[in-house]
Amino acid sequence: MDRNTIAAAWEYHRADDWPQFSSPHQGPLMTIDTVIGGCVVYYLDSSDGLDDQRLAILKDCLNDLEDLTSELEADCQPYFLRLHRLGNLLLDTRPSS
Repeated sequence: MDRNTIAAAWEYHRADDWPQFSSPHQGPLMTIDTVIGGCVVYYLDSSDGLDDQRLAILKDCLNDLEDLTSELEADCQPYFLRLHRLGNLLLDTRPSS
């Protein structure tokens, strides 16, 4: 995955407002959104890409995101699906072993 694709996906995600919904998971979802966004910014600002620690955190966030969004209202799902795709794009930047 190239930086331009991730930058475009990030700009598209940032242009959307936080969805309005009521859930006991809203706080953790905000944290996940912030952490994934931080990983995107770090990736875009760094010539080295994501380090192992950030990749591990990103994977954890994506797993948590899947768990926390399964019962959310349908109208806020697109925001979190896009966030999940963005995280997966970052994971796809890892060099192949």
